Amino acid sequence: MNLMDPNNRFNLANSVTFANVACGVMAMYFVTQHMFLPAIILAWIAGGLDILDGKIARKHNLSTEFGVQLDSFADFLSFVIMPAFLLFYSLNLTSGFATFLIGLVFIYYIISGLRRLVEFNLYTDAGTVSKHFIGVPTPLGAILLWVLYLLNSFGVISSPWIIAILAGMIAWSLNSKIKIPHP
Repeated sequence: MNLMDPNNRFNLANSVTFANVACGVMAMYFVTQHMFLPAIILAWIAGGLDILDGKIARKHNLSTEFGVQLDSFADFLSFVIMPAFLLFYSLNLTSGFATFLIGLVFIYYIISGLRRLVEFNLYTDAGTVSKHFIGVPTPLGAILLWVLYLLNSFGVISSPWIIAILAGMIAWSLNSKIKIPHP
Protein backbone atom coordinates (compact mmCIF):
# COMPACT_ATOMS: atom_id res chain seq x y z
CA MET A 1 0.00 0.00 0.00
CA ASN A 2 1.64 3.20 -1.24
CA LEU A 3 0.76 6.18 0.97
CA MET A 4 1.91 8.57 -1.77
CA ASP A 5 -0.28 7.13 -4.55
CA PRO A 6 -3.16 9.52 -5.35
CA ASN A 7 -5.25 6.54 -6.53
CA ASN A 8 -4.92 4.81 -3.16
CA ARG A 9 -8.07 5.63 -1.17
CA PHE A 10 -5.94 5.35 1.98
CA ASN A 11 -3.09 7.59 0.81
CA LEU A 12 -1.44 9.83 3.39
CA ALA A 13 -3.77 12.82 2.88
CA ASN A 14 -6.92 10.66 2.98
CA SER A 15 -5.66 8.76 6.03
CA VAL A 16 -5.33 12.07 7.87
CA THR A 17 -8.90 12.91 6.79
CA PHE A 18 -10.11 9.53 8.09
CA ALA A 19 -8.44 10.40 11.43
CA ASN A 20 -10.45 13.65 11.37
CA VAL A 21 -13.64 11.57 10.93
CA ALA A 22 -12.64 9.34 13.84
CA CYS A 23 -12.10 12.39 16.07
CA GLY A 24 -15.51 13.78 15.07
CA VAL A 25 -17.28 10.52 15.87
CA MET A 26 -15.53 10.18 19.23
CA ALA A 27 -16.29 13.83 20.05
CA MET A 28 -20.00 13.27 19.37
CA TYR A 29 -19.97 10.28 21.70
CA PHE A 30 -18.47 12.43 24.48
CA VAL A 31 -21.08 15.16 23.84
CA THR A 32 -23.90 12.63 24.31
CA GLN A 33 -22.31 11.68 27.62
CA HIS A 34 -22.11 15.37 28.66
CA MET A 35 -18.33 15.10 28.73
CA PHE A 36 -17.74 18.36 26.89
CA LEU A 37 -14.03 18.93 27.52
CA PRO A 38 -12.85 15.70 25.80
CA ALA A 39 -15.29 16.44 22.98
CA ILE A 40 -13.84 19.92 22.49
CA ILE A 41 -10.27 18.60 22.58
CA LEU A 42 -11.12 16.01 19.92
CA ALA A 43 -12.85 18.67 17.83
CA TRP A 44 -9.75 20.87 17.92
CA ILE A 45 -7.61 17.89 16.95
CA ALA A 46 -10.01 17.30 14.05
CA GLY A 47 -9.48 20.94 13.06
CA GLY A 48 -5.73 20.46 13.05
CA LEU A 49 -6.11 17.32 10.96
CA ASP A 50 -8.34 19.21 8.51
CA ILE A 51 -5.57 21.76 7.94
CA LEU A 52 -2.93 19.04 7.73
CA ASP A 53 -4.72 16.85 5.17
CA GLY A 54 -5.01 19.74 2.72
CA LYS A 55 -1.36 20.70 3.12
CA ILE A 56 -0.28 17.09 2.58
CA ALA A 57 -2.55 16.70 -0.45
CA ARG A 58 -1.19 19.85 -2.11
CA LYS A 59 2.46 19.27 -1.21
CA HIS A 60 2.52 15.65 -2.41
CA ASN A 61 0.07 16.02 -5.31
CA LEU A 62 -2.47 13.72 -3.67
CA SER A 63 -5.56 15.85 -4.42
CA THR A 64 -8.30 13.77 -6.00
CA GLU A 65 -12.06 14.03 -6.37
CA PHE A 66 -12.37 11.25 -3.77
CA GLY A 67 -10.27 13.30 -1.36
CA VAL A 68 -12.40 16.41 -1.93
CA GLN A 69 -15.58 14.47 -1.18
CA LEU A 70 -14.03 12.74 1.83
CA ASP A 71 -12.80 16.05 3.22
CA SER A 72 -16.31 17.53 2.95
CA PHE A 73 -17.79 14.52 4.75
CA ALA A 74 -15.22 14.96 7.52
CA ASP A 75 -16.02 18.68 7.68
CA PHE A 76 -19.74 17.89 7.91
CA LEU A 77 -19.19 15.54 10.81
CA SER A 78 -16.54 17.49 12.73
CA PHE A 79 -17.49 21.10 11.95
CA VAL A 80 -21.25 20.99 11.41
CA ILE A 81 -22.88 18.14 13.33
CA MET A 82 -20.48 17.92 16.27
CA PRO A 83 -20.45 21.61 17.30
CA ALA A 84 -24.24 21.81 16.85
CA PHE A 85 -24.60 18.79 19.15
CA LEU A 86 -22.15 20.31 21.64
CA LEU A 87 -23.99 23.60 21.89
CA PHE A 88 -27.47 22.05 21.91
CA TYR A 89 -26.61 19.44 24.58
CA SER A 90 -24.82 22.04 26.72
CA LEU A 91 -27.96 24.21 26.96
CA ASN A 92 -29.58 21.62 29.28
CA LEU A 93 -33.07 22.47 28.09
CA THR A 94 -35.89 21.25 30.30
CA SER A 95 -39.03 22.42 28.50
CA GLY A 96 -40.29 20.17 25.73
CA PHE A 97 -41.49 23.19 23.73
CA ALA A 98 -38.18 25.06 24.12
CA THR A 99 -36.23 21.93 23.25
CA PHE A 100 -38.33 21.52 20.10
CA LEU A 101 -37.99 25.12 18.91
CA ILE A 102 -34.31 25.47 19.72
CA GLY A 103 -33.72 22.02 18.23
CA LEU A 104 -35.19 23.33 14.96
CA VAL A 105 -32.57 26.09 14.94
CA PHE A 106 -29.81 23.51 15.23
CA ILE A 107 -31.40 21.40 12.49
CA TYR A 108 -31.36 24.58 10.37
CA TYR A 109 -27.64 24.97 11.19
CA ILE A 110 -26.92 21.36 10.17
CA ILE A 111 -28.87 21.66 6.92
CA SER A 112 -27.16 24.99 6.16
CA GLY A 113 -23.75 23.44 6.77
CA LEU A 114 -24.57 20.47 4.54
CA ARG A 115 -25.83 22.76 1.78
CA ARG A 116 -22.66 24.85 2.00
CA LEU A 117 -20.42 21.81 1.68
CA VAL A 118 -22.38 20.39 -1.27
CA GLU A 119 -22.30 23.78 -3.04
CA PHE A 120 -18.56 24.05 -2.34
CA ASN A 121 -17.96 20.63 -3.86
CA LEU A 122 -19.98 21.44 -6.95
CA TYR A 123 -17.82 24.48 -7.73
CA THR A 124 -14.39 23.30 -6.59
CA ASP A 125 -11.89 21.31 -8.61
CA ALA A 126 -9.49 18.94 -6.84
CA GLY A 127 -6.25 20.72 -5.99
CA THR A 128 -7.48 24.29 -6.56
CA VAL A 129 -7.72 26.97 -3.90
CA SER A 130 -9.59 30.23 -4.45
CA LYS A 131 -8.63 33.57 -2.88
CA HIS A 132 -11.92 33.93 -1.02
CA PHE A 133 -14.64 31.77 0.44
CA ILE A 134 -18.15 32.95 -0.37
CA GLY A 135 -20.06 32.53 2.87
CA VAL A 136 -18.61 31.49 6.19
CA PRO A 137 -16.62 28.23 5.87
CA THR A 138 -17.86 25.39 8.07
CA PRO A 139 -14.71 25.30 10.27
CA LEU A 140 -15.22 29.00 11.05
CA GLY A 141 -18.91 28.31 11.70
CA ALA A 142 -17.82 25.63 14.17
CA ILE A 143 -15.47 28.06 15.92
CA LEU A 144 -18.32 30.56 16.22
CA LEU A 145 -20.55 27.88 17.78
CA TRP A 146 -17.72 26.99 20.20
CA VAL A 147 -17.51 30.68 21.15
CA LEU A 148 -21.25 30.60 21.88
CA TYR A 149 -20.67 27.46 23.97
CA LEU A 150 -18.01 29.29 25.99
CA LEU A 151 -20.15 32.41 26.39
CA ASN A 152 -22.97 30.24 27.68
CA SER A 153 -20.72 28.11 29.90
CA PHE A 154 -19.23 31.17 31.60
CA GLY A 155 -22.64 32.80 32.05
CA VAL A 156 -21.96 35.70 29.66
CA ILE A 157 -25.04 34.68 27.64
CA SER A 158 -27.30 32.57 29.81
CA SER A 159 -30.45 32.68 27.69
CA PRO A 160 -30.83 29.65 25.42
CA TRP A 161 -33.07 31.81 23.20
CA ILE A 162 -30.27 34.32 22.55
CA ILE A 163 -27.87 31.45 21.88
CA ALA A 164 -30.40 29.99 19.43
CA ILE A 165 -30.83 33.34 17.63
CA LEU A 166 -27.06 33.73 17.31
CA ALA A 167 -26.70 30.12 16.12
CA GLY A 168 -29.40 30.82 13.54
CA MET A 169 -27.45 33.86 12.33
CA ILE A 170 -24.31 31.75 12.00
CA ALA A 171 -26.32 29.15 10.07
CA TRP A 172 -27.51 31.86 7.69
CA SER A 173 -23.94 33.15 7.23
CA LEU A 174 -22.74 29.75 5.98
CA ASN A 175 -24.60 30.29 2.69
CA SER A 176 -24.44 34.07 2.57
CA LYS A 177 -22.56 36.22 0.07
CA ILE A 178 -20.02 37.28 2.71
CA LYS A 179 -16.45 37.08 1.34
CA ILE A 180 -13.91 35.50 3.69
CA PRO A 181 -10.22 35.53 2.66
CA HIS A 182 -8.77 32.03 2.19
CA PRO A 183 -5.77 31.49 4.50
